[in-house]
Amino acid sequence: MDLFEENKDWAKVLRPLIEKYRGKEHPLQYKNIYQLLVMVVLAAQDSDANINKVTVDFFAKFPNMKALSKANTAELTEALAKVRFHANKIAWLQDIASEVKEDKNIPTTMKELVALKGVGRKSANVIMREAGADAEGILVDLHVLRVAPRLGISNGKVADKVEKDLMAALPKDMWGEVGMAISFLGRETCRPTNPKHSECIVSKDCEYCQM
Repeated sequence: MDLFEENKDWAKVLRPLIEKYRGKEHPLQYKNIYQLLVMVVLAAQDSDANINKVTVDFFAKFPNMKALSKANTAELTEALAKVRFHANKIAWLQDIASEVKEDKNIPTTMKELVALKGVGRKSANVIMREAGADAEGILVDLHVLRVAPRLGISNGKVADKVEKDLMAALPKDMWGEVGMAISFLGRETCRPTNPKHSECIVSKDCEYCQM
């Protein structure tokens, strides 16, 4: 597939998708930027549902970055024992808390966010979107990684390639919202098996639907 030979107006195709999901709450049930940062670190290779459940008590005990910075490993292990790979994630959170120290110091730029332990481009894009910061990339989670090649906007098999293809195909004013919109499409409609083609608002422009 050659993105440029196709000459498809992907902005026109995907704007209705953005409008459909505009204002829809993020699956991670956070209340502030501190909670979101902690949750995206914990959510790696785990489910949003599990992280939402586990962090209710966690945030009651550690309500801000300052409290987290004072927590010891034993306390954090007890609170996060049900999180997958919690030992690594606890170490990352301790490193973040040691560096950031207070909620007001949490960064909202790509360069600063990806410098934090346990935060990659996907997590940084989530945090920047939810914080209302100017987009510097496009969120690519497992759903976007599956759906974008199905649509035909990317032929990538890894997140970095899919993100680059999306950024090349879409104007910057769409970057902040389009990743989450495609993710919601993947969660609700374009499922790994038995996708709901009849319910998909971009089906007429989707390569997978035409196969």
